[in-house]
Amino acid sequence: MADKVRFIIERQDGPNEKPYIQEFDVDYRPGLNVVAALMEIQKNPVTVDGKRVPPVTWECNCLEKVCGACMMVINGKARQACCALVDEIEQPIKLQPARTFPVIRDLLIDRSVMFESLKKIQGWVELDGSWEVKDAPIQNPYTAQTAYEISHCMTCGCCLEACPNVGPQSDFIGPAPTVQAYLFNLHPLGKFDAPKRLNALMEKGGITSCGNSQNCVEVCPKSIKLTTYLAQLNRDVNKQALKNIFNF
Repeated sequence: MADKVRFIIERQDGPNEKPYIQEFDVDYRPGLNVVAALMEIQKNPVTVDGKRVPPVTWECNCLEKVCGACMMVINGKARQACCALVDEIEQPIKLQPARTFPVIRDLLIDRSVMFESLKKIQGWVELDGSWEVKDAPIQNPYTAQTAYEISHCMTCGCCLEACPNVGPQSDFIGPAPTVQAYLFNLHPLGKFDAPKRLNALMEKGGITSCGNSQNCVEVCPKSIKLTTYLAQLNRDVNKQALKNIFNF
């Protein structure tokens, strides 16, 4: 391993500015990840040609693959920067913002569209406060494992960045928000609002806009079986459509 690690970073000074490339060298050390390297660049933002520039902007929080905030495109693949180890990445390492989302500055993006999509599918459980803890409904043990898996979703946006049906060419809300409808339909209380969620997925941008490219499964940092649950949701949506037609 060389003493230096070269980073080629696609930068952008603002939402409406043109992107440009800058290169930085970071001292190598065992266990170095992309976030730690960006922190080194932030401390001393000098390019390989000796020019001092403004620090690179990006987002991070938990640093342990839980929050999803540090999602970016690393060597052409959407992934979490906190768990991207330099030793496991082909060099030089190219960092780009996930352009499925609006770019705020450099590698910092606005993922609020995902949270707006959760509102569309009613990604919550309605509670009126009448349940005592001891009397609360128990999760079906046969669906608990599935619900647990889907609940690992960090809303990081990797699946949206990888999906060819998300972007200006389509109105698809994306795999993660769609599969969250399946999660809340499994909930012992959430299932009562399942028809609302399924009807929402029949609307523009819903499950019919999924092209089944299966890119989402390849990039999901939590290894959620997104296409499996999308297929099951598609079945549920069709059943709900028949119920709507025959009014039962």
